Amino acid sequence: MKYTVVIILIGMSSAFAQRTKSDTLNTGVIDVVKPYQPSISDAFKVKETPTLKDEVTEAKKEIKYNIFSIPVASTFTPAKGKAAVVEKVQPAKLYDNYATFGVGTYTTFLGELYLNHAISRTESVGGYLSHHSSQGGIEGVQFEDDFSNSKINANYSSQLRDLSWNVEGGFQRQTYNWYGVEEALVNVAQSSNIQVDHSYYSAHFGGDISFEDTYINSGSFFFRRFGDNRGSGENRFKFKTTVDIPINGEELSTDLIFDYIGGTFDRSYDVDEELSYGNYQIGVGSQYELKQDDLTVNFGASLFYLSDKENGDSKFYIYPKITATYRLVNDVLIAYGGIEGGLIQNSYYNFATENPFVSPTLFIMPTDQQYDAYVGLKGKLSSHMSYNISGHYFADRNKALYRHNTTFFDFTDAEDYQYSNSFGVVYDNVDTFSIAGELNVDVNRNFTLGLKAEYFNYSTGNQAEAWNLPDIKGSLFFDYQINQSWFAGANLFYIGERKGLLSLIDPIEGPNSMMVNLDSYFDANVHLGYNINDKMAVFAKANNLVNNTYQRWMFYPVQGIQFLAGATFKFDF
Repeated sequence: MKYTVVIILIGMSSAFAQRTKSDTLNTGVIDVVKPYQPSISDAFKVKETPTLKDEVTEAKKEIKYNIFSIPVASTFTPAKGKAAVVEKVQPAKLYDNYATFGVGTYTTFLGELYLNHAISRTESVGGYLSHHSSQGGIEGVQFEDDFSNSKINANYSSQLRDLSWNVEGGFQRQTYNWYGVEEALVNVAQSSNIQVDHSYYSAHFGGDISFEDTYINSGSFFFRRFGDNRGSGENRFKFKTTVDIPINGEELSTDLIFDYIGGTFDRSYDVDEELSYGNYQIGVGSQYELKQDDLTVNFGASLFYLSDKENGDSKFYIYPKITATYRLVNDVLIAYGGIEGGLIQNSYYNFATENPFVSPTLFIMPTDQQYDAYVGLKGKLSSHMSYNISGHYFADRNKALYRHNTTFFDFTDAEDYQYSNSFGVVYDNVDTFSIAGELNVDVNRNFTLGLKAEYFNYSTGNQAEAWNLPDIKGSLFFDYQINQSWFAGANLFYIGERKGLLSLIDPIEGPNSMMVNLDSYFDANVHLGYNINDKMAVFAKANNLVNNTYQRWMFYPVQGIQFLAGATFKFDF
């Protein structure tokens, strides 16, 4: 690139000294042609050290430190440290077998024997034998009121690497008496020389198996033969297995159930004809668990097929199975709730176990529990105290209620249980609302305490009342290991008022019914024991301390205060 520079020179008088007018400066144009070569100068830093000119400034003085070590005489001699001794508790010796024997008032006898033996590291056998009896003697009772309960059981178990299984079988015999004859009928019953004894027997066999790392988790089966000395007989067989069904990478926990029951009674209550019953259930129930942070939800449902082989009827039932828990404050406050249902298989065995004074003339059918809806709060108030508060609403269809059997005043050829001294079963649609609270205290391994209270409100369909169901239940128990030798405990419970029905049919006046209020009752039981050594202990028990001969069932008072003393022996083979 070329640049043209034009220079115009103009004379200025002030620029030149002693110039005359004749001096002239010619103007012209000068073309300078040269390549442009730009350059950058090197940068540099000004190096300058400022100086301070101050007469006051003085030079620093050098300071020297001299430390003189002077020994100090001391008579202190530290003691050698010693580790604190931790109190060692001698571990309790555990025995595989024990035997208990006791005798008490009302000619009561108690005996228990438990045996267990390890055949190898993976196999063991065991057995159990017990007997509890009393000769009765309840004040005011005019008939035999003794009872007894004897049981024997044997089992075998095996635990392998991938599975464990167990089989067991046993036999039980119970005896009771229909001694609760209404006062107005005592003379008639005595003159008829009724035999109020009633005995039950049952034999059962069952087993279960559990698998590891397979889709089939577990399985179980159970068979029981139950009967009495009045010609009654009942068979019950139940099979259940739990499997995990994989679906799209998820697993559904599924239960498969088969439940059969069938039995006969020599007669019904008011007709001298054989009474038969029987049905079988096939059920399938699945649920899926969903976890997210502190929330756990189980979604599921169950389907049941019921076939009544006596009536030829069949029906399907569908029940919800939804539960949820949410940790509001870690383990301190946990909210939970759910709605569940099921088909409940009733049986003569269950009825006789709960109320031994039923007549052998019952009509047996299952209960359709449409749902049990509940909500609650539970958690720990401290490391030693836990609580649980809940509310339930049950919707039961064909719920079994114990009602006093009707008394016929024509006692010609009357059965021993037809003198106003037995109970039957009636079915009704019952809705139940309940509130429950529970508190458990476990201060240490030496002291535990539990307290529970429940309130119930019933709504019936056809029956006037929910017969023999209490409105309030309460219980308290505690166990206390006082020291290495002494131990004690107590069990207290309270049952609220119940409603009963006294129904009579007079040949002249006809039927007559009267509602009876059964009073609430309180029962207190305590025990005290002493360990003589690690193998032998003696104990004493006192039951019904308030000496209240309350009526658990109408016209059936219980024994008053009872005392029992005995000993327990532990041993190994």
